[in-house]
Amino acid sequence: MNTSTRAAAYLLLAGVAACSKTQSAPMYEAIPVERRTLVVSASASGAIEPVLTVDVKSKASGEIIEMQVQTGDDVKAGQLLAAIDPRIPRNSLAQAQANLAVAEAQLANAKAQLDRADTLYKTQAITETEYENAKLGYANANAAVIRARTDLENARDRMTDTRIRAPLAGTIIAKNVELGTVISSPTTDVGGGTILFKMANLDTVQIRTLVDETDIGKVQPGLVATITVDAYPSRPFEGTVLKIEPQATVQQNVTMFPVLVRIANPNHLLKPGMNTEVEIHVGRRENVIAVPNAALRTQRDVASAAQVLGLDPQQVQQQLAAAQQQPATPAPTGASLGGTRAPRDSAAGTAAAPPAAGGNTMTTPDGRTIQLPAGVTEAQVLAIRQKRMSGQDLTPAEQAIQRQLMSQFQTRGGAGGPGGGGLRRATGEVTSYIVFVLRNGTPTPLQIRTGLTDLDYIEVVSGLTEQDTVLVMPSASLLNAQRDMRERMRNVTGGGLPGLQQQQPTTGQRPQAQTRP
Repeated sequence: MNTSTRAAAYLLLAGVAACSKTQSAPMYEAIPVERRTLVVSASASGAIEPVLTVDVKSKASGEIIEMQVQTGDDVKAGQLLAAIDPRIPRNSLAQAQANLAVAEAQLANAKAQLDRADTLYKTQAITETEYENAKLGYANANAAVIRARTDLENARDRMTDTRIRAPLAGTIIAKNVELGTVISSPTTDVGGGTILFKMANLDTVQIRTLVDETDIGKVQPGLVATITVDAYPSRPFEGTVLKIEPQATVQQNVTMFPVLVRIANPNHLLKPGMNTEVEIHVGRRENVIAVPNAALRTQRDVASAAQVLGLDPQQVQQQLAAAQQQPATPAPTGASLGGTRAPRDSAAGTAAAPPAAGGNTMTTPDGRTIQLPAGVTEAQVLAIRQKRMSGQDLTPAEQAIQRQLMSQFQTRGGAGGPGGGGLRRATGEVTSYIVFVLRNGTPTPLQIRTGLTDLDYIEVVSGLTEQDTVLVMPSASLLNAQRDMRERMRNVTGGGLPGLQQQQPTTGQRPQAQTRP
């Protein structure tokens, strides 16, 4: 036998020995049942933006001669921000005052003439036409006074407009002009005038984040959200969901919906433009009994799990059937519901719920008993399945039955479960599972009811107490596959490598392989 063949033989023998050592290792881990706080959230990212942003412009045109604020200053409503050269508005104000004085003098003169004309008209000293002209002159003089007063008010407003004041209390987030800049007024410039400042009230800010369409059904206004920013990695901020925009956004073939999260920001630590990570708390349970998700089993894989633990699968099924006849023991209360019951993407237990009362049942090929909708028989389900497999079209009645079955399976969570494949998305509904617990040092199957789950732990609604210990096992299907592979190798090789026989080693000697005759 050449060197390469001998090396391959040693490698295979070492692998078989390693498998033997692995097989002798404990097949489960005992985990004490304990209370935990479970938080399920929908994750997204976004940027800080002000709730309200105002562009500050000036109604007056001219050169800026005074600048009172800089970027980042907090100002009050009505506070002076800048001043514009007032010479032209001041001259216009003086002219308007002089015009008003002239108009008032003309009005007084017209009033005196009207009084004389009235006396003369009563004595028939003047004609009616002359009397009417006197009244018209008085009316024109009165209109001139009103016009002069209006011009004076406008001149005063233009003079006041040279003093630019804050329209609201907030923070200067941008400054577009400096001393000496000549600005234009939006009332005279068709381009909209010059923007002097951008202001925003940063006492409350918001985040416009995008949430995947698969999670948007769990998000609703009022939910609590936790926000983290790179500037304060160890200091989370708390906000609430304000609204969900109705129009979706598609990015890289992924449909998402904009969600607005409002955050109180009294110290102005959050600045506009900061990148954030948002965790919207769509489910929360405080101080509840929880077990690892890896400890859960369903009817689909409980038999294989029993074999891994060295138990009789039939006896395990009998124990579970007997336990279902007894009322479930509720878990100790003390859960504080701090949110809605709808969690984000996480594996939740849904399969293997006990059949509901009423209606027919049927047994699936994998040994599960499922509840059929009212009025549906097992023969109808099998006929529909056969027609679908053969490619035949279903009748309207059969299509209705199929929709009932799909709706019922979706409500109960389908046939998936840990170790059995087909995990569905958690909904926070109470569902049923099987766990193995240590009772008097012996693994014992136990039916439990579960609720909210994160990716690691699941809430136990009933069936377990803090004095219990659950068994966490690797995937039963994986262990069975490994055991079958070892059996096939042992049967093919006769306990060794084909063409080789094992020589029993003497004390202190290593085993040697030699070629069979």
